[in-house]
Amino acid sequence: MSFTIDTRSGLLEPSRSCLSPNRDSRPDGAAPCLVVVHGISLPPGRFGGTEIEDLFCNRLDWDAHPYFDGLRGLEVSAHLLVRRDGEVVQFVPLKERAWHAGDSCFRRRSCCNDFSIGIELEGENETAYDDRQYDVLCAIIAALIKAYPDISARDVAAHSDIAPGRKTDPGPAFDWLRLYDGLNAHLT
Repeated sequence: MSFTIDTRSGLLEPSRSCLSPNRDSRPDGAAPCLVVVHGISLPPGRFGGTEIEDLFCNRLDWDAHPYFDGLRGLEVSAHLLVRRDGEVVQFVPLKERAWHAGDSCFRRRSCCNDFSIGIELEGENETAYDDRQYDVLCAIIAALIKAYPDISARDVAAHSDIAPGRKTDPGPAFDWLRLYDGLNAHLT
């Protein structure tokens, strides 16, 4: 699998568009130089529903599950979601700022949303991620490295790395060595 990025529009192809209102412009001069890997399932441990898309598009039924009450009113997004089956959904053009990192810091630089691309994997901390997700994630990151000269393979971090103590995703179930090996194969 391979992906292409139109840097003028910020769109990834192929992907399914589901534009989120939870986005804005990056600060002047802020180019993407970091990829943040997240893990999400809504409700926790349940896969395949529309709840992630609903959350990112501000249409989640807060009363549909007790867990959602703790998310009530939250306005968040990510640039991309990689579903368990490998489908890619784009919520925010890559040239814009998605609201995925929150209070965060990477290499002593705060406000990671300003300069990062957020990729959510449908999953949770203790459940192995699907093989298709690794293949797609590696291909996406390789495309990002080709499209954005300030991103290298060393500029990929977990949400837990940039928000320690506050976030734990993508968690111990995520195999970083598998990501790096797959990414290396895509880049050589």
